[in-house]
Amino acid sequence: MTTHQLSRPAAAPARTGRRRIAPRTLALAGAAWLLAAVFLLPYLEMVVTALRPADELRDAGYLPRHFAWSAFVDVWRESTLGGNLKVTLLVAGGSTVLALLVALPAAYCTARTRFRGRRLFLLLVLVTQMFQPTSLLVGLYREFYQLDMLNSVWTLILCNAAFNLAFAIWILTAYISSIPVELEEAAMLDGLGRLGVLRRVVLPLAMPGVVTAVIFTFISAWNEFVMGLTLSTDPRSQPLTVGINSFIGNYTVEWNYLFAGSVVAIVPVVVLFALIERHVVSGLTAGSLK
Repeated sequence: MTTHQLSRPAAAPARTGRRRIAPRTLALAGAAWLLAAVFLLPYLEMVVTALRPADELRDAGYLPRHFAWSAFVDVWRESTLGGNLKVTLLVAGGSTVLALLVALPAAYCTARTRFRGRRLFLLLVLVTQMFQPTSLLVGLYREFYQLDMLNSVWTLILCNAAFNLAFAIWILTAYISSIPVELEEAAMLDGLGRLGVLRRVVLPLAMPGVVTAVIFTFISAWNEFVMGLTLSTDPRSQPLTVGINSFIGNYTVEWNYLFAGSVVAIVPVVVLFALIERHVVSGLTAGSLK
């Protein structure tokens, strides 16, 4: 009786050294860092100028000899920037809520109902997105003047919600269309009505699309300038973008106050976008796969 010994496989040689990175990967990473630096340098210059003392504004050096926080303190004490920030928060938040309350039922009806004129409705929604607020400013100003609604927060809320409504409807329609109809039918068999299905089934599943519509509407209303400048003439009722513009005079520009106010204006939007960026990406790709 013979026995056969099974030969054991030779041990793999131990890996020594670090993993080699392909030259293409290094080139892409270097190009990405270079591109990021190009976009971040203006913001860095803005922060540095805001921290530069007034007597060093004309110095040639990139960094100041002394850093001063006085511009951030004085910009609140000596201007209406605090009230402008409150107006911007009300306008951005109110227009976002109003646009979402109108866009969500409209998108659900468009995605689930095959009614006559559906394509025409979507086409009209797309056409309204092509309108620029500047082309309608004269008519809007005359209308709100006759209604005695100039220098009102509600005026800016209505205008910003109207100009961002089309984008919200398109995003939500694409996302709701990707949700299986069978989930809604099962919920209706359990006794839920249309509103119940929309609130308990569709809305939780469509949350990435909702977040995308919220962030884009909020940022658009936050950064709006032309309508705020035209429809608000009282400095206390103007949004933050218009209030910052007051630091630009006819003969002088208060650069440290201007950049300090700009830093205050961009920080909330940057923080908000960083917190929900992953939802924005998933919402933008909604409906791309079947």
